[in-house]
Amino acid sequence: MKGGIKMRENQRVIVLTGAAGTGKTTVQNYLKQAYQIPSIITHTTRSARTGEQSGVDYYFENKASFDQLHLLESVQYADNRYGSSWEGINKALQEHQFASIVLDTAGAITYQKQLGEKAKIIFLAVDNQCEIKTRMLKRGDRLADVEKRMQSKEVNRDLNLPSELQGHATIIENENWQKTKQSIDQIIKKLSND
Repeated sequence: MKGGIKMRENQRVIVLTGAAGTGKTTVQNYLKQAYQIPSIITHTTRSARTGEQSGVDYYFENKASFDQLHLLESVQYADNRYGSSWEGINKALQEHQFASIVLDTAGAITYQKQLGEKAKIIFLAVDNQCEIKTRMLKRGDRLADVEKRMQSKEVNRDLNLPSELQGHATIIENENWQKTKQSIDQIIKKLSND
């Protein structure tokens, strides 16, 4: 048992990271549909977006309940707190070889440090910031929130692969969905054979 996680030899946590709007959730949904890879459900103090459900998309917490969690990592992002719990990771890996999680780059760095080779880091990049803004609006974010977020230090930080993840992360330019899927398929094939 390493740091609260009971992982078998061949198990991995697939960490999807990059700036908001680069397609992390889309890739996570693809992993679920194509490979039945469960998502590690994370916790947040932000309000649910239209259609989101607690225990499915996130565990929606208040500040007091968030403080009671056994967290591997947590971050403050756009005035809200986010984090993943050891219990959530263990639950996702109970009956599966892989589990996926969507994190900002600060969270991905923590996973890499805590889990080492058990964390497969995938950094998603989109060069065109207008495309990122369009994707955020399509998923239901309000224009004022998108504009504020695009100016945030976190989005600017997450647009580039941090030095702490260089040599540990696979970079995927998510400009063309078919090419992205092919890259993901290759990664899963390699992980399955390791």
